[in-house]
Amino acid sequence: MHYTSLMVYLDLDQRNDARLKIAGDLAERFGARVIGIAARGEVVPLYFTEGLAATYVVAQDVAEIEKRLREAEARFRSALAGRAQTIEWRQAVSPPFPFVAAACRAADIVIVGSPTAELPPDPDLDLAPADLIMNAGRPVLMVPPEVDKVAAEHVLVAWKDTPQSRRAVLLALPFLRACRKVIVAAIDEDDDVPATQASVDDVVAWLGCHGVGATSRVLPPLDDVASRIESLAGEEGADLVVSGAYGHGKIREWVFGSVTKDFLKQTSRCHLLAH
Repeated sequence: MHYTSLMVYLDLDQRNDARLKIAGDLAERFGARVIGIAARGEVVPLYFTEGLAATYVVAQDVAEIEKRLREAEARFRSALAGRAQTIEWRQAVSPPFPFVAAACRAADIVIVGSPTAELPPDPDLDLAPADLIMNAGRPVLMVPPEVDKVAAEHVLVAWKDTPQSRRAVLLALPFLRACRKVIVAAIDEDDDVPATQASVDDVVAWLGCHGVGATSRVLPPLDDVASRIESLAGEEGADLVVSGAYGHGKIREWVFGSVTKDFLKQTSRCHLLAH
């Protein structure tokens, strides 16, 4: 498995420098093409605005969106010039999520920025990373605003024996094969260390079959799973955490508002998430 087609989403209201640099680095590392993509829904006129006034408001808004999309395209082309096999740009004046989710079929991995606001995103204006992870059918690489490099020489796999985690590890193989150190860590949620250890050992052995040397860690049950995983990543010098997203667990539900959401808030390293 190899990443031959990358997609990077550009926000119109945030800086995109970090993810553009990472997209360029990964394009050079994997010899991949890069697709830049952006979208923004048009304004809905106030209920008391109608007729020609409403038409004017919409036309003005669309013109402004198209201008900002052209600016985003120019930044994308400038940042990726000479760094990718080929580059391609896609844009739409429409709500971002359905447009980007459909376009994910053209990529092996999708690069997006980490959420920066506490308030829920406006679906007409913003791409909600949680929605994309659930529906992309591709791994999503979350890039914090101030992290502009993912060497992925030391990678932490936050293992949980779910279909989502199995898929995440499979889809992360291009990174794992190229790194120097992989740790597969699991939380012993069932208070059964031998069973948890056996699960992790199976993953380590499977990675070995794919040329990836990995070691295992089993951690005691914890309430704050995301913080413990992040702490371990810091201890081990990992700049990439690989994890399944939005499954279920006995101590905590890995669903919206819990572990995956906590991962999305982390700002110190990139996360590769798959559902």
